[in-house]
This record gives sequence, C-alpha cells and structure tokens, in this order.
Amino acid sequence: MTLPRITSPHAKGANRTQRVMLLVMAASMPGILALSYFFGIGPLLNIALACAFALLFEASILALRKRSVMFFLKDCSILVTGLLLALALPPYSPWWLIAVAVGFAVVFGKQLFGGLGQNPFNPAMLGYVVVLVSFPVDMTAWPAAHSVDMAAGIQHVFFGQAFPDAWSQATVLDALKTNTSLTLDELWGDNPAFGMFAGYSSEWVNLAFLLGGLFLLHKKLFSWHAPVGMLAALFIMSLIFWNGSGSDSNGSPLFHLLSGATMLGAFFIVTDPVSSATSVLGRLIFGMGVGVLVYIIRAWGGYPDGVAFAILLMNLCAPTIDYFTRPRTYGHATAKRGFKAGE
Repeated sequence: MTLPRITSPHAKGANRTQRVMLLVMAASMPGILALSYFFGIGPLLNIALACAFALLFEASILALRKRSVMFFLKDCSILVTGLLLALALPPYSPWWLIAVAVGFAVVFGKQLFGGLGQNPFNPAMLGYVVVLVSFPVDMTAWPAAHSVDMAAGIQHVFFGQAFPDAWSQATVLDALKTNTSLTLDELWGDNPAFGMFAGYSSEWVNLAFLLGGLFLLHKKLFSWHAPVGMLAALFIMSLIFWNGSGSDSNGSPLFHLLSGATMLGAFFIVTDPVSSATSVLGRLIFGMGVGVLVYIIRAWGGYPDGVAFAILLMNLCAPTIDYFTRPRTYGHATAKRGFKAGE
C-alpha cells in the first residue's frame, strides 16, 4: 500500500491567518461600540470606507503583480489593515483622506515589499502618519462627543461640508500640550472633553480596547511581552516626569494610559508579528521602546499623541533588537566572545 506524502505543517481546520485576522476583528468590537456610542456612525463610516478601499487597492496591486487575487484576499489581513487605520482616524474623516491613507498603507506599506509577511513597517501606521503629516487640519478635526448630526456628518464625509464650530474640539492631549496658564484642576473644570482621569470619551474607548486586547491574550494570539512592555514603560515615564497639577504638568500616569491610541496601539498594533521583534526578550524591549517614545513625543515632541510615530521608529529597530536577543540554539552552550590562544 502506498502512503500519501503530506508535508508539514500539519494544521487542522481553517486557514490560520484568516482565523487570526477574524479574531482580531472580533476583539476590536468593544472599542468600535464605544466609539459609536460617543461619535455616532462616524467610526462605522470610517471602517466601511477604509475596508472597501483596502480591498480595491489590494486586488488592483495583486492583479498588476499577476498574483491570485482571491487567494490573498481570503486571508482577511487587508481588512484588518483597513480596520485599524479607520479606528485611528478621526470619526467622519473625508472619503478622500481615507483613500489616501489606505492607498499608501496598501501600496507602499505592504505590497511594495512583497505582501503579507514581508513588510518592515506596520502598514496601518504608515498610512496614518502620511495623512497626519500631509493634512494636519483634517486629522485634528475630532468631533465633540454626542454632538454629531448624522445627516451633516454624511455630508461632511462625502461632500466636504464643513463641521459646525460646536462639533469640533481639541482632544485632551491637544489641550494639555498647548496649555500654558491653567492648572490641571482649572483645565479639567473648563473643558467638557475631560473625564475622570483622561478624556471623557477616550478613557472609555481605551478601556474597551483593553478588554478586546485581554480577549486576544486569552486566545494566545500573542504573548504579553510587547503590550505589557509598552504600558509599563509609558506608566514609568509618566510617573517619573509627573510634575503635579501645575500649568506645566505633562499629565498623570492614568492620563497617559487612558488617552489617545494607547490601548489600541498596545494590543492591536505593537503585537503585529511581522513588523515587531520576534524573540521573547526582543518583544519586551520593542514594547518598552514604544512606550518611552510615546511619552517623549507627547511631552516634548511636536505631536500630541505619538503612538504611530513611536511604532514606526521601533519598526526600524526591530531587526537590530532581534539580532542581539536571539535565543541560543537548543542543546548548545551560549557562544563565547573571542577565543584563547591555541584553540
């Protein structure tokens, strides 16, 4: 009897990449629901447009490269790229802004390097940074919570109608960064955007993404090292440089943990297995580097958040981190540096 030759890996069930991507999308649901509660259908419009543009650009590039379009689309990785980018952009972003961000993420962040598994940078963060630098006014047009009229929001997305002044407001990170005269107590009292520890909406959105991240940890889609390293480093930096509640304060540790894209970055972006470090120690160092850079950019840099810039900078460092944190081969002693005479 001739036995069939079946090569490894001997995986059972559906495509593993597709399963991982579907779990990531499911884990983002608490954050999406929280964003939708505060900003209406804006986040959902972002997601729908970003995923549609992502599929369009991915299919077009794959066709130009003469690759199987449906084979690569079915792994759902491009949907995750579109989803993460949509969640990072301000709600009710103009359709053309989403198209530019997604197009750059797909073409220059992913396909230019060969596709999934070849990209040195996180594609979603690369697309985000391009539009943040190129269109700063549109990227800072965050609507105030519970103030968005659906019809006017749709007109803003598709026809460019300007937001009413009452809709837009500075985020808490913007308000803290530009504050020069008010104490934190005065800033909290005068600005309805502030909540108990951070932004009125951002603290709940961050807690929702934390819940989704813990679900992914429970499913063992990634190890704890990168997210814990990032959050611990951000906490320690903000604790060391927390100078009270004066007008020159950079904010408390809880403020930084629950502001901006902290939890989205920690559990959905820093954990990217392709563009981050791969060794256990390397992932911890990678996460810590992101946390330190996030605080430096927020406190002394030119941008109020800094998660995307921090991740891209550490993406550059990932190969070097892996080089110096490679585990020794099983069964072999740690290599000695140098040698004795006569050996």
